[in-house]
Parts: sequence; structure tokens; C-alpha cells
Amino acid sequence: MATAQNVDVWFGTTTPKGGESRGIYHSSLDTNTGKLTRPTLATQCDQPGFLALHPDGKTLYATGRPAAADGPRDAVSAFRVNGSAGRSELEFIGAVGTGDGGAAQVSTDRAGKVLLSAQYGGGSTSLYQLDQDGRIARLVEVKKHADLMPNVGSGAVEGRQTASHAHWTGTSPDDRFAFVPDLGMDRVVIWKLDADKPSLTHHGYGICPPGSGPRHMKFSVDGSKIYVLNELSLTITVFDYNAQDGEMTPVQTIATLSEEVKAKETFNSASEIRVHPSGRFVYSANRGHDSISVFRVDDTGTLEAVEVEAIRGGWPRNFNIDPTGKWLIAAGRDSNTATLFSIDAESGELTFMRETQPVPTPICVLFGQ
Repeated sequence: MATAQNVDVWFGTTTPKGGESRGIYHSSLDTNTGKLTRPTLATQCDQPGFLALHPDGKTLYATGRPAAADGPRDAVSAFRVNGSAGRSELEFIGAVGTGDGGAAQVSTDRAGKVLLSAQYGGGSTSLYQLDQDGRIARLVEVKKHADLMPNVGSGAVEGRQTASHAHWTGTSPDDRFAFVPDLGMDRVVIWKLDADKPSLTHHGYGICPPGSGPRHMKFSVDGSKIYVLNELSLTITVFDYNAQDGEMTPVQTIATLSEEVKAKETFNSASEIRVHPSGRFVYSANRGHDSISVFRVDDTGTLEAVEVEAIRGGWPRNFNIDPTGKWLIAAGRDSNTATLFSIDAESGELTFMRETQPVPTPICVLFGQ
């Protein structure tokens, strides 16, 4: 009989005035059976919309901060992860202001030396130094995207692209470069990262199609490709990545929903993209249509559509794949749900497991180690 393997599942939420959410929620997933426990409040926090885990698994980072914490309201916070896998608890260990308004997303470099955040409203990237124990030591610098070029908004989509809107941060596999998709610019801003100093220096851009609105991105498992999810056009742009020079070259743009499907909806936008641990499949979420699009990665690293699967919930702003690659959890913000799907190892297709747990306004799913 197989032994149960439990992994922590953390849910970041939005905490609107009068809403039900009080912060970050915790659940446990049995990776053998797919059983997801009922989420409970792990810690109170204002607007912990996006979460990230230190590479050592011992510190969790969130946008926002506890209401009782000192310092600026627009901040990123750190929490110590205590306990065993599946039964972990969070202990608040500090918050630092972003220097430019509320953060949309937060991440660490792969060595755990620095923290990065993207400010959508401010149109900026913030860099923070981390202590060896994972605490946020200080805000190092704020890089305004508007300082990089005149007429920073592409203007292709009226009302959405009149200014810079940084949306995601992440580093290259070797930590030499940091990447920030900017929805307003139709570009991925590339920074040269010195994690020891630490510092960011502008290095270049990845150019997305006009009006596409790049939101999030992920590297392929072998690091040779970058998959950029475009929120406004509901497409994925695949880039060849030159690791030595830190350069992105577009090779494919593929739709996540057909024009026929989109024509039957009042509104659609893309939200999150994930690469399967095997590297064989890519998944993206469609808000409005409330679905996950599944793609097969071919021998050249480009994408082929496999299926579009309903999440059985409303407004999937985020989803994630567990470390074993067997399960996918979709967060339905408007339905206040987390729904579970199994992943077919050969086809990548999703099967709804009739496993739904209540979570108040979830907008981020993060697995523990």
C-alpha cells in the first residue's frame, strides 16, 4: 500500500473591505490520492495576492503586510515556515516597503540572495536584499520602467497601455538576468542582475506583439525557451533564449482560446502560465471563459494545442501544478474555490477529480517543498 506524501498548499488572496478573506490560507495535498484538505487561515495579512517561497523552503514571501505591522502599507512581507510538510504554520518575521505602491507579484532569485517585486500601478521593479535566514534586510532600489524609454506605454489597447504596468518578476536559470513582463509596454524588460552587490542594470527587452499585454512568463525546463503569457490578446509568445547574451528572440505566438470561443464571451483575459515539471506540457488560465488551456511542447520547443478544460469555478486568476506533476489546483477568485484536476502523464490532459474546497477570493496557489 502506497505511503501518503503530503505537501503544503498556500493560498494568497485578495482582502477587500467587507470580504471574507483575512489573509493567507493553508491546505495539504496528498500527492498519492489527490485528497486536498479544507483550507484554514494560516496568518492574517492585508492583500497577500501573490506568494513566493525561498529556495530552501523555510521562508514564504507575500505581497502586502499584516495590518498590525509597522512601516509602509505598500510592502512585501516575510513569514517563517514552521512545522512539518502538510502541517506547516507561518510566523511573521518582517515587512519592507516597495518604494512605489502596491506590488502585483514577488519572487526570489534561484540562490535565495535577493527578492524582486513588480509594481503594476507604479510601473517598476523593486530589488531587496535578503539575509541568510531569509528575512528581508532592506529595499535596495526601485527601477521605474518609464525611465528606460520615451512614450513607455505602447498605446495599442486604449485604456490599458497608456503607461508602464510591470506584472511579474523572475530570474534566468543562472541568476545572471531578471525578467519583468510589462503589460503596458508590450515588452519583457530584461535586467542584468548582480545578486551579491545587489543591483539591477538595464540589459534589453523581449518584444511581444503590439497590443498583446505580456503578463507572466516561465522558462522551459532546459532553459532554452521562454513562454510569455499575453493577458490582453490571450496568446502565448514563445522565445528562443540565448543564455550567454541574455537575449530573447520570438519564434511563435499561439492563441489560448479560439476567436469563435472568445466571440461567445462578454470578456476574457489570460492570467497565469505554468510549465509541467516534465517539460512536455504548458498550461495557461483564461478568465471569463474560466478555463485552463493545455499545450504540448514539440521537439523544437514550440507549442501545439491539446485541449481547453473548464475549471468548475469562476475567474481563475491563478493555478499551479504540484511538485510530482500529477495534480493541478485552480483558484477561482469569484467562486471562492480551489478545484483539483489530475494530469495525464502521456497527453497532458486534465481530468476534474470532483474535489472542490472553499477558499475566500483566492488569487495565488503555491506548493511547499
